[in-house]
This record gives sequence, structure tokens and C-alpha cells, in this order.
Amino acid sequence: MNATSPEAAPGRIVLLTTSQRVAPGLLSWPAWQALRAADTVLCADGAHPQLPYLREAGIAVAEASPTAQELVDVCAGGRTAVVVATGEGEPVLTDGLARLAGSGRVRMPELELLPASYDLPGARLLDLVQVMDRIRLECPWSSRQTHEGLAKYGIEEAYELVEAIEAGDREELREELGDVLLQVVFHSRIAEEDPDAPFSVDDVAGGIVAKLIHRHPHVFGEETAETPEDVKEHWLRTKAEEKRRSSVTEGVPLGQPGLALTAKLASRVRTAGLDVPLPEGDGIGYELLALAVRAEADGVDPEAALRAAARVYRDAIRRTEAQGTGGAGD
Repeated sequence: MNATSPEAAPGRIVLLTTSQRVAPGLLSWPAWQALRAADTVLCADGAHPQLPYLREAGIAVAEASPTAQELVDVCAGGRTAVVVATGEGEPVLTDGLARLAGSGRVRMPELELLPASYDLPGARLLDLVQVMDRIRLECPWSSRQTHEGLAKYGIEEAYELVEAIEAGDREELREELGDVLLQVVFHSRIAEEDPDAPFSVDDVAGGIVAKLIHRHPHVFGEETAETPEDVKEHWLRTKAEEKRRSSVTEGVPLGQPGLALTAKLASRVRTAGLDVPLPEGDGIGYELLALAVRAEADGVDPEAALRAAARVYRDAIRRTEAQGTGGAGD
């Protein structure tokens, strides 16, 4: 028997990986081709979600967990074996194959890693929902939380997100976005348990999707928008139709920081074309009110401007402390 005879051919091993975040049975065409052409299809997990769909398609799948050497033997004579990987990715098998290949004593089959399905954008959000569900059920702290108890964390995380944006720290920005997202998922999970008006994270997502589509008729409808001002006009008009508010002040949260609150009210007044004189009074509050309204009219976010100035002040304090010229505070 010569080295090129079919009996001596080492064959082929295909490790087929699938995403558990995609509906079972939705495999790529190369994956289906590999499965149909294989001499042997193996899977160590008899409860693998893909197996019913493979068998329905006429593909025989043996429930087996071969060692690396056993799998190499299965491929002897030029045969092809497809291994449908479990969720862990078959690390024991792949490590064993690597050791065999590195030993130099075994003529190895051709090895191929074939992704049969891929995560869609946003797929890891499903992981977050599942993790949050388990934490809510099993964590002694998380299982007792309420909307009211978590409210302060939502405010804290929002401020930390703003700080990361203003600092220009990309890694911190990614982390803080995750913390804000956690608040949304956590509250949604708690809301599922409400006995009178339950809703889920799917309801939350569905609501914002519907709102975005309705408020962007220039994207999803027949309206046109050439400038950011046109987009804002669409947004305000559709928002007014949805809310049917009797005052431009409706929907402005009074609990937000004072400068931001004043700027928001001034923006509503300006957008509505109202002529509202500033109230007169004594004290720093009225002076700040006037400054915030002026900043908004000039296109400046007074809250962000004050934070930027405060950071400069902080740095000046630290320089003074480093020079040892400052006095001790009370």
C-alpha cells in the first residue's frame, strides 16, 4: 500500500460550532454541505438543541464523545467526521488533537473549524437577560430589590456615564454604558413580577422601537429631512401628537439638577416660540436662572459648562495641595 492510496489517506475532521443565541436549525450553507457529505456525524451532548433539526433533515447523528485518537481512527481511509460541538466548544477534544499533532507520531487528518451559525448584532443582550433572570432568582440581595430601592443607582450610573463621556475615556465609557444597561434590564426583570401591571424587557424594547419608528418618518416613512433642524421638527411634532400635552413644561423632570432643569425649560419656551419674561427676584438663584437661560440661548449646556469649570477648579485645588500652601479644612 503506497502513501497516496485511499486506505492511507488521513481523512478530515470538521468541528462544527453553533451559536446558542440563534434559533436551532438556522445553519449556514457550508455547514449543511459538510453535514450531508460527512461519513460520520458525532455529538457528545444528546440534548444539543440542533440534533432534532439535523435528524429531521435526514442526517444521522451518533451520540458519542470520542478521544482524539479515536476520532483520528474514525477518519482513517479518507473518511470525514463532523463533530457537532457542545456549548463549551469541545476543549478536551481539541487539546487532545493538538497534542497528537505536536507529537509527530500520528499522521493527522485535515482539521477544520466551521462556524455553522453566527451571533447577530445584539445577541449578547440575550445573555444579559438570562444572567439577570438567574441573579434575580438566586441572589439574596438582588431578589429583594424594588424599583424604589434601585432608583438611586440609576442616577449614580447616569452621572458616571456622563463623566466618562466628558473625560474621553473609551474603556470607562464602555463599562459605564454596561452599568446603565444593567439598570434597564434589572428594572424590567422586577417589573415582570408586578401582580397588576407586569411587563418585560421585550415590552420595553418593543415600546422604544415603535417610538423611534414613529418619530423618524423621514427614515421609515415618506417624509423628508435634509438637515438636523428638519429632524428635530419631525421629532417635536410627532412627540406632541403622542403626548397631547397642555403645557410645554409637561414631561420636564423637576428632580434633575437646577441648571439642566432651567436650560430644558428655556429650550421648551424657545422652541414653542413663547415670550416669557424671566422672573425677577433677589439672590443667587435668580442670577443662576438668568445665566442658564442665556447659556441655552447661546447653544451651551450650562450643566456641562459648570462641570468643566469645576474640574479646572479641582485641578487648581490639587496643585495648591501639592505645593503645600493650602490650609487644613474643617
